[in-house]
Amino acid sequence: MFPSGVFDLPWWGYLLAVLVMTHVTIAAVTIYLHRHQAHRALDLGPLPSHFFRFWLWLTTGMVTKEWAAIHRKHHAKCETVDDPHSPQVLGLNRVLWGGVFLYVKESRLAETMERYGHGTPDDWLERHIYTPGQKLGIVLMLAIDLALFGLVPGALIWGVQMIWIPFWAAGVINGVGHFWGYRNFACSDASTNIVPWGILIGGEELHNNHHAYATSARLSNKWYEFDIGWLYIRLLEMLGQARVKKVAPTLRLTRARQAVDLDTLQAIITHRYDVMAKYMKSLRQIYREEAGKLKASLDANTLKALEAIKRRLGDDVETLSPQDRRQLDAVLAKSSRLLLVVEMRRELAALWQRSTATQEELIARLQDWCRRAEASGIRQLEEFSLRLRSYAL
Repeated sequence: MFPSGVFDLPWWGYLLAVLVMTHVTIAAVTIYLHRHQAHRALDLGPLPSHFFRFWLWLTTGMVTKEWAAIHRKHHAKCETVDDPHSPQVLGLNRVLWGGVFLYVKESRLAETMERYGHGTPDDWLERHIYTPGQKLGIVLMLAIDLALFGLVPGALIWGVQMIWIPFWAAGVINGVGHFWGYRNFACSDASTNIVPWGILIGGEELHNNHHAYATSARLSNKWYEFDIGWLYIRLLEMLGQARVKKVAPTLRLTRARQAVDLDTLQAIITHRYDVMAKYMKSLRQIYREEAGKLKASLDANTLKALEAIKRRLGDDVETLSPQDRRQLDAVLAKSSRLLLVVEMRRELAALWQRSTATQEELIARLQDWCRRAEASGIRQLEEFSLRLRSYAL
């Protein structure tokens, strides 16, 4: 239909064109759909909001309400059988290569749309063009690509545009981002940061950071992490087209206080995911020490349990399967040090879990926790108690 296009480019020109256009799509997903619509981490002005919505209609055919609802349900039901796309439940391959099909399946559930799709656009454009004509947009994009770049280059560019989000967002972020990578924060799900430089997928690579502080407009947290989506948000803010509502709290440590007080308690609760991540580091150190001592004296079954339970030491008992619980109990029965640090981890987590305890009661529990940690004779617990008393707002 279009043997030659408006632009006659060298091969690298077509490559550059497709990279720019897919990056705009990524920016639209992370800024508009994810941070603005799903989590309300920022407000967007009408100009970028309408542009992003129009661009997503052309390049993905995704409906804002569907995307936001499915993502909100993912957070609400993360790593359970009700999670729309958990690789921990469904397997990595199914989510990585078939994430788009899981998205489509969930989008057809009226209950999901009704419960989680509130507050998304419901104007004339949404009701008459974007939602009923969601396939029309990608057909129009095909025509535009053919007109601009010619028959073969245009068709190839359009094909890359169509698979970009299904693979990178629905597959890689939802799959690899809950399976492989590093973790800054010990939140209750399996989310990971894939790499510390969030460029290719707009900052979504920093997925563990996001799950720890879901309503933060900034996904980077450590000094060496980079979130290009946050850069774009700051530029929009400078132009008066965005207003950041919330970002993750900045970790602040001071000299350890002599006594635990309300400020200490509030700081620990605010930075609870960092607290648990650092505690798990101490727990792993103790595990390695105990494993070295115990291996020579353990029978084959307990030795097998020792290896199997290594990654489950920090899990809540309620989340363990009966088999994992038996393996954990078998290991803890052989090591009083491991038993103590596992129990104290649960006590520490209880400080910020739902409770009817007063502030005074929580402060008293934290004071007692620190006292017992420092009297335990376990170096890692003693050092961790000092760190706890160093957290500040």
